[in-house]
Amino acid sequence: MKFTKFLALFVLLFSFWLLLSTFLDWFHLFFGLLSTALVTLFTYDMVFVNEDRGNNIKKLFRFALYLPWILYQIILANVDVAKRVLDPKMPIDPDMITFKSVLKTDLSKTTLANSITLTPGTVTIDIDDDTFLIHAIAKEPADDLLEGTMEKKVAHVFMEDK
Repeated sequence: MKFTKFLALFVLLFSFWLLLSTFLDWFHLFFGLLSTALVTLFTYDMVFVNEDRGNNIKKLFRFALYLPWILYQIILANVDVAKRVLDPKMPIDPDMITFKSVLKTDLSKTTLANSITLTPGTVTIDIDDDTFLIHAIAKEPADDLLEGTMEKKVAHVFMEDK
């Protein structure tokens, strides 16, 4: 069973490499296969940690629905940061906030941390157990994070909202 999962991950990663590669000669294919094999070897345990067999398809579907929402949030945050930078008064008031997360798994916490960092104007600085330390460009983005909408959406993706 482990070998079939390893092989499936390898095929998925190599297919992605082929999709992105512009060179398909033997030299590049060899090193593409080699690098894909190494990445598969080093990341296999991370990909298949905390496996929840029956819910993987459901989580994948929920994640696919989460992507448009986070992209919209990134666009909104870009507009907000641009307004702050272009405003002659420069309404920038950096703030450090902490909050306790209800998320349980490392993957869901990492997804939340990356979502926060991908959103311009906020950066995840540290995660200590369930406590997130965030730097925000101003009070409003910090308040939006403390509201918890993003955390609830991530919890929904990973079925931790029960």
